[in-house]
Amino acid sequence: MGVAAAIAAACGGYGGAGADTGDAVYVDRNLDSRPIGTPVLEMQESGTEALLQAVSPVSDDVVWVSGHRGTYSRTTDGGATWETAVVPGADSLGFRDVHAESATEAWLLSAGPGELSNVFHTSDAGATWTLQWTNPEPDGFYDCLDFWDEKRGALYGDEVDGGLRIMRTENGGETWTRVPEDRLPAATEGEGGFAASGTCLVVGEGGRGWISTGAADPARVLLTEDYGKSWRAVVSPIRGASAGGLFSISFRNSTIGVAFGGDLAADAEPSPRVAVTSDGGESWTIAGEPSLSGAIFGGAWVPGTFPATMVIVSPNGAEYSADGARTWLPLDDAAYWGIGFASADAGWIVGPGGRITKVSF
Repeated sequence: MGVAAAIAAACGGYGGAGADTGDAVYVDRNLDSRPIGTPVLEMQESGTEALLQAVSPVSDDVVWVSGHRGTYSRTTDGGATWETAVVPGADSLGFRDVHAESATEAWLLSAGPGELSNVFHTSDAGATWTLQWTNPEPDGFYDCLDFWDEKRGALYGDEVDGGLRIMRTENGGETWTRVPEDRLPAATEGEGGFAASGTCLVVGEGGRGWISTGAADPARVLLTEDYGKSWRAVVSPIRGASAGGLFSISFRNSTIGVAFGGDLAADAEPSPRVAVTSDGGESWTIAGEPSLSGAIFGGAWVPGTFPATMVIVSPNGAEYSADGARTWLPLDDAAYWGIGFASADAGWIVGPGGRITKVSF
């Protein structure tokens, strides 16, 4: 297990850059940010051996994670203790995404073909769970979900019969409505998402939202500005393939974002895996290339850091960038799938064998 060396506190604010030019994509001078310190990793006891796949921090203290075998876990003390359980009757499902609104309210998305894609909800910290939605299409497969607030949320799934699949709710998931195809871009054949870390769909302020797609060429980013009522597509510079494309997307604010990808095929040719945007996703530029091999399953900005810091995870390890994705440093060589940060003091990366590691800068 390798921990990255200390980096000096920087006075500049340069963010993501094109790998071939070194030109800064943006300058971030957020007065609420602070220079990062040496990253510190703390292994925490999850109480399960299940593969953990998604993270949803509410605060530095309150965090939910989810994974296989119908498993979820919750902490209210920053991970000093975790309460882990299985949703009754759901032990055969893989909860590949979780969104938590508070210490007591959360949604779980199980991913899989047909009726294996479901949304469960709790408002009493997991004492009881309600099955809110089941995918009605046998050929459908849902990958990730996110919520703007306790009422408005969205689900993203793979293409079915030539059409994209995005669901939305305005009542906390009590009902889910499919976004009409005339409010969606045309799908590329086979286009979908990767239910790897629950980070292929993220939302932002003012009804903004972004979806990273793959499993087809080109890999694209879908954008909304009206709480998911309508979406449009932007082509990314990351190569798409039947087992490749964009796996994860993260936005620091309404304009600064980063997307991560790769290819699961063993014989895939090396190609760029990180792209950055400074205009809300309207255009994308290739960023610096991490050294870890294989597809990047998840990535996240670290709030409150200056320069802008981000962390990526994959089954081959974890790395971080302290210069907006220009260069990357090793963080850990253990396998990770999911990631989420509440602040520079409190982030979590999770993976096989019930692994939960707290990361602080």
